Amino acid sequence: MKRIALFPGSFDPFTKGHEDIVRRGSRFFDEIVIGIGHNSQKQRFFSLELMLACINTTFTNTPNVRVEVFQGLTASFAEKVGANFLLRGLRNTTDFEYENTIAQVNSNLVEGLETVLLITTPRHAYISSTIVRDIYRYGGNVDKYLPYNLAAHLAAQPQV
Repeated sequence: MKRIALFPGSFDPFTKGHEDIVRRGSRFFDEIVIGIGHNSQKQRFFSLELMLACINTTFTNTPNVRVEVFQGLTASFAEKVGANFLLRGLRNTTDFEYENTIAQVNSNLVEGLETVLLITTPRHAYISSTIVRDIYRYGGNVDKYLPYNLAAHLAAQPQV
């Protein structure tokens, strides 16, 4: 049986911490699907299209990683893509409490869906999408937190 893991999140933005979890996870799984969750009730800071392009660029040379956008329950999307594992990263005990609850619900929704938790590499443990967004929003340089060149991707985006 092929080991397929879904790495779900809003990834607003996708950070070096996220990249680290995917790259380390790719040693354990045959395929990783990075699922960018779309919640129509929430306003994104960075567009789905931008994050899709940024994440795809990050994993251009990683054939067992692909990126998809989804709406709805993570467990349902995992079933749709044939994932039998959810891959998640833990930075701290607060993350553990949240992930533990979500893992139990997901395994209840889809029989056999297991959650695998990787401890974040210490050099990335302080990075969060929320903090990166705030730094960017107020004009700070976020390059050291992202595995892609955000300015280049923004420049390539069609202007609306």
